[in-house]
Amino acid sequence: MPTALVTGASAGLGRAFAKVLAEQGYDLILVARSESDLKERAEDLYRAYGTDTEVLPADLTTDDGCAAVTSRIRTGPPVDLLVNNAGIGHERPFLDTGAAAEERLLDLNVRAVLRLTDAALSVMTARGSGSVLNVASVAGLGPAWLSSTYPASKAWIIAFTESLGASHQVKSAGVRMTALLPGYTRTEFHQRAGIPTSFPPPWLWLDAERVVRRGLRDLAAGRVLSVPSLRYKVAAWGLRHLPRPVSRLVAWDLSAPAHS
Repeated sequence: MPTALVTGASAGLGRAFAKVLAEQGYDLILVARSESDLKERAEDLYRAYGTDTEVLPADLTTDDGCAAVTSRIRTGPPVDLLVNNAGIGHERPFLDTGAAAEERLLDLNVRAVLRLTDAALSVMTARGSGSVLNVASVAGLGPAWLSSTYPASKAWIIAFTESLGASHQVKSAGVRMTALLPGYTRTEFHQRAGIPTSFPPPWLWLDAERVVRRGLRDLAAGRVLSVPSLRYKVAAWGLRHLPRPVSRLVAWDLSAPAHS
């Protein structure tokens, strides 16, 4: 059985990744901060799919947490697929959040992705097989959120994945990399961040499992960027090609009065 390691696996898109990968016959290594949540998830997956699941509690905003996961990737039984899904956002504008909270966001959304990808690619390129899927966001393509560090962190993931995934060093080793760029997706992410879900309108929200399946199909097809749904493909085109001043006019500004 192939083995997939999923970060942020106890909730949100990570939970959906675990379910879909279990359906597809993967053994799993699930990473999140709460050991009890991971064990409960592992039991559910075993009952539903007979999945062999290893739980690895780790706080990826810390050096120790990253070290625990990179050690498992480098020295444990082979990981065939790494899903860098763990991430956070803040509901308050940049000047109200505080540098410590913003640094924690960057530790998780950027530094942990860098460290885990480095560990995975070092072993995958050496053996000539493996895949890495990094969860980014359509918001990373342009000024979709104002007064927020979140889009900048996701822009880094997109550029990082494109840079490595399209490189001779990775492609010649038979390793695939994809950045998944979902739009608004119905998970616990917004509730945990305190971000209101009354905006945007219902037709813009995506289903988590459909997002996951699209990302995995695009990874298998060798696509470096995966944007689920036609509506977000259109949004992605606009964020990449419209003049920045035009994009900023329709951006969601966290420092403005809240959307109703």
